This record gives sequence, structure tokens and C-alpha cells, in this order.
Amino acid sequence: MEVFNHDVVGLHARLNRFLTELQKSASSNTAVVSIFDADRLQSYMSAVHRYHDWVVAQPQLDLPESAPRKWVLEENTELVDTENESVNDVCRMLDICRFELTNSQSARMPSGLLSFDSARLIATVVKCEKFLADYIRPTTPLDLPESTPREMDTGSGQLGVNPGA
Repeated sequence: MEVFNHDVVGLHARLNRFLTELQKSASSNTAVVSIFDADRLQSYMSAVHRYHDWVVAQPQLDLPESAPRKWVLEENTELVDTENESVNDVCRMLDICRFELTNSQSARMPSGLLSFDSARLIATVVKCEKFLADYIRPTTPLDLPESTPREMDTGSGQLGVNPGA
């Protein structure tokens, strides 16, 4: 997929990375969101807020020679069903956020975000944060001895410099 907005490219890359992190987290294979993974999720949402705030604080750029320029987005992190329903819920929210952003009017501008696209992005991030605070933290762990495991192991994430050696 291609967009014209280099700021959308940056947001897309971060959302992709955070989706991978969530789906490969230790919590993805259990019915528990560990305090460590919950704190990481909060840090990801804070990072999206900060990047967004930085983008919208920048002046609109006049780019007569370089716009419109197509930027190729990295492949979307594919959603997989994990054992953890809360991880799946957050991943769906971030997937929707990524989809709305990359198909927005802002994606056709050279930089920045239109106010309504900005509002959609932030509303989704706030929803994720409220889900973490109002549901995940007070509800997990859940004891599900009769229905766990349901899904295959999500596998480990990326390894070091030369993982094949």
C-alpha cells in the first residue's frame, strides 16, 4: 500500500511494531496480561500519543517539488488469534486505527494530520488505554482451566544479530 504522507508512514510503522510486540508477548499465550506486558502496552499508547502530538505540532509544510510523493508502507503486521482475548481485543483496535489512518484524507497530504483524522487516531488510543485501565488490569488473571489452551503458541519474537547461525 502507498500513501503520500510521510507522517502517516511513521505512525503506520509504529502501530505495526506494537501489534507485533503484543502478539508475541508472553501474555499472548495465556489468559493473563502480566504487569510487565500491561506496562509495555501503556508505553506503546504513550508513544503513539507523543508521536501524534509531535506531528500535529509541526507547521504545515510547503513541498512543491516533493509532493505528491508516494511512500510505500511496510507490510501490515497480520493479526493472529492468540490465546489471550484481551491481547486480541487491543490488536483489533490498533488494526482498525491503522486501517483508518492509512485510508484517511491525511494519507493523501504530504505531511501532518487533518483534525478529524487526528481525532480518530487519538480516540482509538484512548479506548485502548481505558480498556487497559478499566478491564485488563482489574480483571486478569482469569482462571480458565477447562478452555485453556485454545490457540497454538504464538512463537517467539525476533532474535539477535545472527539468529540463523
